[in-house]
Amino acid sequence: MSPTPVTPPPVTPPDAKLRTPSNLRLRMIASVAMIAVASAALWFGGIAFWLLAVVIALFMMAEWSDLQKVASREKRVAQYGLSVPLAVMAPASLVLEEHHFFSLGLLVGAAFFVTIVTRRSALGQGVIYCGLPVLALVFLRRQDEGLLWAFWALALVWATDIGAFFAGRTIGGPKLAPRLSPNKTWAGLIGGVMAASALALLLHVYYGLPWRMTLATPLLAALAQGGDLYESWLKRRAGVKDSGNILPGHGGVLDRLDGLVPVAPVAALLVVVPYLYR
Repeated sequence: MSPTPVTPPPVTPPDAKLRTPSNLRLRMIASVAMIAVASAALWFGGIAFWLLAVVIALFMMAEWSDLQKVASREKRVAQYGLSVPLAVMAPASLVLEEHHFFSLGLLVGAAFFVTIVTRRSALGQGVIYCGLPVLALVFLRRQDEGLLWAFWALALVWATDIGAFFAGRTIGGPKLAPRLSPNKTWAGLIGGVMAASALALLLHVYYGLPWRMTLATPLLAALAQGGDLYESWLKRRAGVKDSGNILPGHGGVLDRLDGLVPVAPVAALLVVVPYLYR
């Protein structure tokens, strides 16, 4: 008498909960709300944009500290250390362009201070990781064409995320980096790059986005995906699924801004470099 074959249980995808209609709807609503808030602050500029960036950076620093599994005292020291250069980035302080370089130096100094006080180099790295994108975006927004340039830096990351999400879900295919992020695919990477490139081309045609920024957009879109993978590595090393739970359906602030962290400084460099050769 042959044994009854045992049917193996169905394999549940690692993102099964994220694929439910209710969760997808929540993610979309939260995404629209976050883009609306960021766009409004960007439009007003000045204190509104700086204040939103400061609040986000301090949340990022808290989540970074949690991923490093440090004590609450050390996390507060890191946030206090970061708050000093963030305060100097306020619009009232940045009367002259040279103050951006002063802010950069103060940011590096804060990173050394936090490292020495806490004896944790990872927290000092976190000060740079969370503070440098803020400085870059504030710098971009203060330029004559700052509204367009800062919007481009933000929107190309949004377009990359949206394009990667829908291309990955629709096409699927080979995984991009299964050990770091089991849900990301090569199709998603290509879809994200194409979406960001299309957005940059539209901004160039209708709003005069410079060619150097338009042509750099595909590389920045790929860089945004790299930032996403880096944060996935941080979470995997820490043994957590999300960096936090403050954003409905999205996890933490780092989970949403991981792509912007490397993109914003490079975008600012694209503005600075031409002036160095004048």
